[in-house]
Amino acid sequence: MATREPVTVIGLGPMGTAMAESLLAAGHPTTVWNRTASKAEPLVARGATQAASPEEALRAGELIVISLIDYAAMYDILNTAGGALSGRVLVNLSSGSPEELRRAGGWAAERGAQLVTGGIMVPPPGVGQPGAYVFYSGPEAPLRAHEEALAVLGRVDHMGTDHGLSMLYYQAMLTLFTGTLVSQMYATALVASGGDRPDRLHPYAAELVAGLADEGPMGYLRIVSEELQARSYSGEENSLHMQAASARHVEEAYREAGLDAELPRAIRRLFERAVDAGHGHHSLTASYEVIEKPPAPSAD
Repeated sequence: MATREPVTVIGLGPMGTAMAESLLAAGHPTTVWNRTASKAEPLVARGATQAASPEEALRAGELIVISLIDYAAMYDILNTAGGALSGRVLVNLSSGSPEELRRAGGWAAERGAQLVTGGIMVPPPGVGQPGAYVFYSGPEAPLRAHEEALAVLGRVDHMGTDHGLSMLYYQAMLTLFTGTLVSQMYATALVASGGDRPDRLHPYAAELVAGLADEGPMGYLRIVSEELQARSYSGEENSLHMQAASARHVEEAYREAGLDAELPRAIRRLFERAVDAGHGHHSLTASYEVIEKPPAPSAD
């Protein structure tokens, strides 16, 4: 049986622990380090090696997987490791801003390390499970050199050499995810305000979301992607004038029900700005033009 590559995991919150568990289950010798040392005990019981210091953790192998609260935590921890950073491949799956990730690439290079940034697109229980995937960016060569080990966590998707790209994709997907769920909460509150059962909306919501993702002629996610790619917004059947009027009625419904109306208000304002910018006869997708060019902040 081939010997598996050793991997070090730094940071044993729920995500880091799940990654270390997956690596151990796949047969990778796994070294772990965490500020609160007791968090490593269950992993040690399963065969992990607990490093006594960040420097010792780094010297255990070339591949270092980092899962911390932010990039500042990486600096705080690894700046104490001296020359042990040299020659290491740091795969940081912590959250941060795209610009922060770009700066981190320079920080690693100054210390003789290579940084690969990433955003893992599942919650901790999904790590290593079918359907799991990770957006990576930064230098491709070290990523491919360690792809077998990283594939244990999920599918390896390299998005480009710009260190910030992985976080752009990660946060874009979070926007879709949280936006959809928050919209469901708003929609449910509106139905419930009329005295109906909140769960009665679910099958209709599920049917709508499934339809959005359909690849057929009525799949709106595909339609929007194609219109954005072409920068062509045909509004013959459903213009922004109509959408803006509907958005005003939606906002009124929330206000009449005594509900929070911030989300409907934001959508109404977006559509009206697009109309004011000359896109009234275009499709809803033309709102993208004002998303790209936001106005100066106002009191409205």
